[in-house]
Amino acid sequence: MIEREPVNRTTRQMIEDGRARQEALSKVDEILATVTGTAHDRNGTVEVTVDGRGRLKRLWLAQEAARYGADGLARLIVKVAAVAMDDATQSGYNKVALLLGDNLTYALEQLSGRAAPARRSGDGGITAEEFQARRDKRVAEEDSSDDLDSFDPSSLRSDR
Repeated sequence: MIEREPVNRTTRQMIEDGRARQEALSKVDEILATVTGTAHDRNGTVEVTVDGRGRLKRLWLAQEAARYGADGLARLIVKVAAVAMDDATQSGYNKVALLLGDNLTYALEQLSGRAAPARRSGDGGITAEEFQARRDKRVAEEDSSDDLDSFDPSSLRSDR
């Protein structure tokens, strides 16, 4: 059963909110047109930049990229472009969320069929719960009583 909360706003406020959301939705296309994502391979031989729609904006290849051969280089470019597209997608959703809020942004994700990369499961990342458990374990293992006793000011980086 759906729980309903009473609306504590006037009709005029609701109309103004609706118009503000409509105006914000009209800006989504502009935002996505300005978003880019960039990625590179581990060796730094391929770098790809795409826009929010997946159009290739920049492709940079190091001279060493030729050693992969045509097929290997093509596969590498496609993989790096996919990561760049994920970067652009996430960046776009982050900017849209600032404008529309999380709920409407999530609705846009559902409508577009392209989930935010940060929300995808099975991409090899860890869940918030797993992160917290690892952090708690690490903090528990550290002995916090000796933190200041073992501090060595000479370990600080100096820019002078």
